[in-house]
Amino acid sequence: MLGVAIGVGLSFVASGLVGWRTRPRNRMGPLLLTVGVLWWLAKSPLPITPPDGLDVVRAGAWAAVLGHLVVAYPTGRLGASAPRLVVGLAYLSVAVVGISTALQGGADRAGVTAIVGVLLSGSAIVVLQLARWRRSSVTRRRYLNPVFGIAVVAVTLFLALKPARIAGWDASALTLVLNLALAAIPLGYLADLLRRRVDRSGVADLVVRLHGAPRSESIEVALARTLHDPTLRVGYWAPESGRYVDLDGRTVSLVPDGEPDRLSTRIDRAGEPIAILVHDRALAEEPELIEATCAAAALALENARLTADLRARLRQLADSRLALLRAGEAERRRLERDLHDGVQQRLLSIPMTLGLAESVLPADPDRAGPLIAEARNATLAILGELRALTQGLHPPVLTERGLAGAVRELAALSPVPLRVRADVPTGLPPEVETTAYYVVAEALANITKHAAAAGAKLRIDVSEGQLVVDVRDDGRGGADPAGGSGLRGLAARAAACGGSLRVESPSGGGTRVRAVLPCG
Repeated sequence: MLGVAIGVGLSFVASGLVGWRTRPRNRMGPLLLTVGVLWWLAKSPLPITPPDGLDVVRAGAWAAVLGHLVVAYPTGRLGASAPRLVVGLAYLSVAVVGISTALQGGADRAGVTAIVGVLLSGSAIVVLQLARWRRSSVTRRRYLNPVFGIAVVAVTLFLALKPARIAGWDASALTLVLNLALAAIPLGYLADLLRRRVDRSGVADLVVRLHGAPRSESIEVALARTLHDPTLRVGYWAPESGRYVDLDGRTVSLVPDGEPDRLSTRIDRAGEPIAILVHDRALAEEPELIEATCAAAALALENARLTADLRARLRQLADSRLALLRAGEAERRRLERDLHDGVQQRLLSIPMTLGLAESVLPADPDRAGPLIAEARNATLAILGELRALTQGLHPPVLTERGLAGAVRELAALSPVPLRVRADVPTGLPPEVETTAYYVVAEALANITKHAAAAGAKLRIDVSEGQLVVDVRDDGRGGADPAGGSGLRGLAARAAACGGSLRVESPSGGGTRVRAVLPCG
């Protein structure tokens, strides 16, 4: 039995030194080393017999640190309050047993206290670990499994052994099995270290798989296999929309709502964002594996990003076309209704009035005059209504003065002080001019109604062959583009022109509306 006890301590000390050297930021190495040293102190005879209370603490301290190690695996950190409470109970149990032994004058008199302390702390550790394993994801269980099962068995055996010894039963066989289980814990830890190294070496196979991938969808599958996370998702950077999208053009959130166990890792190339990996939080414990995987996949992800960006643009274009079709249909119905209810009724009244004037003219010329005047006034009113309808289709000021003049007229009417810099080229397509005009009009209207701004800036110029319309204010911010139909409609209109519209409005930081439209 002495040889087994020495082997248990040696396994903890050796694995602790290996773990401390290979993973210096991880606390498992120091915990393993501490368990091994305390185990040797507990099992080795001392030249001087210590007091009873101190001797009990010496004999049980290794078990408390072992409980700490089991609960804190695989990072060595306790984190949440429940693990801290359970580990604190384990240390407190050892201290209480030692104090009780010292006060009651012997270990035999403190037997009940020892049994209660061991059962409480040990049972709490087992229950906590079983609950932790049950709610863990597949990826996290993969990191827990090398030590989890062995540790739970060892703690359970220890719970049975301590009361048996205090009760005076023969527990030699149980002690041997416990020692073997304890010795297997460091071996499981070393096996975990070896598996992690094998995982990192598997990144080379990832490069081969990505090089021969027949479809872009295989990239996500290959990354999930390499990182052993079946829930992994890849989002590709779409610079036009300023968001990450999947291969179907749908937005991929950096931090998924309602998924606290998920994290995102950004992948850059030459300082520019390429993609993000949305993965299990357990992978954060393997930063070297994540870093190596991202470096190996950067080129393949850049190629897939171009495909995803193209699909996102096509999806956005399809959505914007659908929105414009719906808007056009709604506008057609509005014009039909206005023409039917207003202009058509007035037009029908003119022939009737003229017919009445014609019938009374021979007999009563004086009565015909007012009827003819009434018909003339109705004609003028119809012209006014038609002019109002056509202004809703295209701003007349844009036709008369061009984009620069129309924008300056909008700026002159703004009640908020506005600094304008408009360098508008000639020969812009009519749809681009109209979209730019309405972007400015809607942005200035929102500043007046909602921003509570002291001032604003308007800039229109050309950058890299594109017309840039930038309106920003120093107001309260917090604007939600999804909350109103004006900016949503303009975004669809800009997309239909081959451009984009973005709104940045942090709370308390003002609002910025920026449209980028093609010049040709």
